[in-house]
Amino acid sequence: MDHDRTARPNAIPWPPILYGGGALLAVLLHQAAPIPARWLGIPPLSHLGEAMILAGLALDLWAMATMWRAKANILPHRAATALVTHGPFGFSRNPIYLGNTILLLGAGLAFGMVWFLPIAFLAAALTAHLAIAREEAHLNARFGRDWRNYTLRVNRWLGRRPPSTRK
Repeated sequence: MDHDRTARPNAIPWPPILYGGGALLAVLLHQAAPIPARWLGIPPLSHLGEAMILAGLALDLWAMATMWRAKANILPHRAATALVTHGPFGFSRNPIYLGNTILLLGAGLAFGMVWFLPIAFLAAALTAHLAIAREEAHLNARFGRDWRNYTLRVNRWLGRRPPSTRK
């Protein structure tokens, strides 16, 4: 990378562009080329999708409130102002991106729009490549050992690491 990672992780706020654009693309594709999937229309899956939408939103809001209380910058293209490791950050290093992915998957199930399902995974993969990798380099440069110790305890997307893998 050719710029100072302590300054900021990215020049472009990729995550909101990828997830917001992904949702818009899924709706447009559904209108232009709907993929029939009768299994998506059954009430249990619709209800599961609704629950996932609520869970994704709740996770997003919880993570944002946790960052706000810690006086941490929330904008993905600005420098980090604090290393937040509690609240939802205790089980995911990226709870907002995880929440956004759950939200898109839930929309696909709730509204019977198949396009949301692959686009949710594509948005997550692109976010990992275009944002998370750079954010992690930035956090490592800004917070050093504290960041590295945190990565030994908490996975990138979901879950605490078992003590046997903590080195």
